[in-house]
Order: sequence, then C-alpha cells, then structure tokens
Amino acid sequence: MGKRTRADVNLLDLVPRRTAEHEIDEEHLVTVLMPRFRNRFMQRWLVPRYRSPHIKIKLDEIGSEVWLLCDGRRNVGEIAVLMREKFNERIEPCNDRLARFFKQLEQARFISYTNLEERLKAVRA
Repeated sequence: MGKRTRADVNLLDLVPRRTAEHEIDEEHLVTVLMPRFRNRFMQRWLVPRYRSPHIKIKLDEIGSEVWLLCDGRRNVGEIAVLMREKFNERIEPCNDRLARFFKQLEQARFISYTNLEERLKAVRA
C-alpha cells in the first residue's frame, strides 16, 4: 500500500487553531493581523519605516464567525454544524465554502491543525 498523504485526511475531523492575532470591531467583525514581514531581519530593519507592523485583513460576517470558532477545541465538522445553525441557507454549500476558507487560512499561515499528525498516523494505519 502506498504512502498516505494529507489529501487522505478528512477535513471535517481536523481541529483548527488560530496562529495569527486579530482585532474585533464594534460590529463584531474580525480583522486578522498578518505580520508585514515574517523574517526577523526584515522585521528589525524595515518595520520601523511603516506605520504598522501588520497588514490588516478584514473578514465578513461569516468569515469572522468561523475565525472566532477556530479555538483549538472544535473540529471543522462541529464548526460546520454551528455555522449552519446560525446562517441557515446563507452558508450553503457549507462544507465546500468552509473547505476553501480553511485552505486559504492555512496557506496564509493564519491557522494550523492541532490534530493533523494524529489524523495522518490514523490514515496510514
């Protein structure tokens, strides 16, 4: 049997945890704070020239709710259930939308999955 990859893991079983800072405004919308530079050298020498050491990414109502639910305790399946309860048909197709959103968050390194290694081992077994 071949080596199992990340694609073999069910996204709904993964537990996302935020790795970026955020702010919440008075409308309960989230702004994710992405470091302007990740390299320490660049941070030290170039960030002082900018007004803010962060680039601000504003999320809409649905994105903000998903972001706040990424607490490292709930898996994506549980988040999907809560989102369907709150937004009903506005979020459908829920699983597809969440899959795309989580892929974007992970690629930007705004989240990580607390149980990814555990799930990979379970798939390989």
